[in-house]
Amino acid sequence: MDVRHLPTPEQTKSMNTMDMRKHFLLENLFVPGEIRLVYAHVDRMVIGGIVPVGKPLRLSAAKELAADYFAERREIGVFVMGGSGVIKVDGTEFPVSKYEMVYIGRGSQVIEFFSHHDRNPARFYLVSLPAHTEYPTRHIKQSDANPVSLGSATGSNERIIYQYIHNQGVRSCQLVMGYTAMKAGNVWNTMPPHLHDRRSEVYMYFDLHDDAIVFHLMGQPQETRHIVMHEGDAVISPGWSIHSGVGTQDYAFVWAMGGENQEFTDMDAVPLAELA
Repeated sequence: MDVRHLPTPEQTKSMNTMDMRKHFLLENLFVPGEIRLVYAHVDRMVIGGIVPVGKPLRLSAAKELAADYFAERREIGVFVMGGSGVIKVDGTEFPVSKYEMVYIGRGSQVIEFFSHHDRNPARFYLVSLPAHTEYPTRHIKQSDANPVSLGSATGSNERIIYQYIHNQGVRSCQLVMGYTAMKAGNVWNTMPPHLHDRRSEVYMYFDLHDDAIVFHLMGQPQETRHIVMHEGDAVISPGWSIHSGVGTQDYAFVWAMGGENQEFTDMDAVPLAELA
């Protein structure tokens, strides 16, 4: 498990491109036949990718968790970003396909991942946070999510936000998770930007067109930086950082938050005039 100790806002001001990528960017998460996990010391998030090929992959507790099993004190959200397969939790099987999720509650002991087809294996994206109580494991289809339409064609930011794990949907201790799909011809996400110092967030970009990229914007409003993102890349956004982006074509991204509260609308807007 890769471990990230994130820098402070003051340290980030002096970073070059490679420094920013080293600390905040999560690359190569989706490797066939492997589970790849990152432990971030920001709200103690675990972020990872799982791609079963040939045999199932079982989630185990790494040394960093100091637990007998992964979900002993944690809850997990798993999003299917490609392919199809099965998530098996303590003997119960959840067949899943693209754009579906499974929320796995604290106390789940045996968690396994299967692909239906090795030539097009399932790509599972995982985000986990500490949990203080148990909520039931749930399979969530895209049709179960709460869709919220935002933006405009004139602003190049028409998009649909699909809320899966949230206060009015599938309940959790602190994890809030879903994904955003940009409409064709629209490229800006989360602009104008915002902050929410009460919780941190991670974006994972996917469904990019061939050779397309996203310029992810982050940092304090008066000290913005960018990181170039490719298909399957994730980026950590501490509470003091904006999190926005613009792509060379339309795309999608999974967002996940954890921290002080679960109110999706709890955000501090940043006027465009204040960005630098």
